[in-house]
Amino acid sequence: MARGKDIDGSMSVPTFYGKELRWKREEAGLSLDAFLEGSFYGKTYLSDIEHGERRMPLDLAQHADRKLGTDGFFERHCEDVRKARRGPHAAYFEKALEAEKYAESIELWSPIILPGLLQTAPYARALVRATHPAASDEWVEAKVTARIDRARLFEDDHTTPEYWAVLHESLLTDPVISPQEMAEQLCQIVELAERRRITPQIIPRTCGAYPLKAASIMVMTFPDAPPLIYTEASYSGDTIDDPALVKQYRKAYDRLRAVALSPEASLAMIKAAAEEHRNGKQRDRLE
Repeated sequence: MARGKDIDGSMSVPTFYGKELRWKREEAGLSLDAFLEGSFYGKTYLSDIEHGERRMPLDLAQHADRKLGTDGFFERHCEDVRKARRGPHAAYFEKALEAEKYAESIELWSPIILPGLLQTAPYARALVRATHPAASDEWVEAKVTARIDRARLFEDDHTTPEYWAVLHESLLTDPVISPQEMAEQLCQIVELAERRRITPQIIPRTCGAYPLKAASIMVMTFPDAPPLIYTEASYSGDTIDDPALVKQYRKAYDRLRAVALSPEASLAMIKAAAEEHRNGKQRDRLE
């Protein structure tokens, strides 16, 4: 097949990469369906990559090289696309960041800090400053703005994924910001729950041993790709797509959710904690 138009090398790396993939696929005479045979991905996923809107997973890049006979080209250049997409977010979070934009469901367990998508600016700022005490104010604010911008996922005109957040009770009662700011932070979670954008559940302090006690995870499912698990620590994170491990984490998360308070009881607890912070009547953490 003749190449109708040369690809413009001045365009962004993800766009260039996507157009190169499309040209190679069409040159081989393969439809989207034919190209994807033998992979776990859907046509929408591949189309987004070809339009420069989505990164190419390593396994799909390897599939492309096998299918198109491109001698490792797409696998080698996956890293270039990843670097080109780098913004204020940590490099290890990039794959999960892009995945959450396309997720059909996001199920999260956060025992130590409130999830990034639920954070207000004061809460995010306190965490970023504590994690990077020597950073400039400009650098910190860029991080905070990038984190807050992620919450556009919950806007009315956006196709919101089903978002389920299991949180430990200590996140409600042990503030990292001023009482008034903490009240506003919790009220934001209440507002999202009442708009049916999220479903929060609380693990009480008195719960004892429970699944995933030593882990923080995010489970993401997609209409056109296999599920992903994201785990994170202070300065590192890992995205897991191994089917056996994903299944194990999935079962553990379901068991965790089963021992949490109901969504109704959890929402009532969040509202009560917000009121206590607002009125300066914070409960003793040993109660």
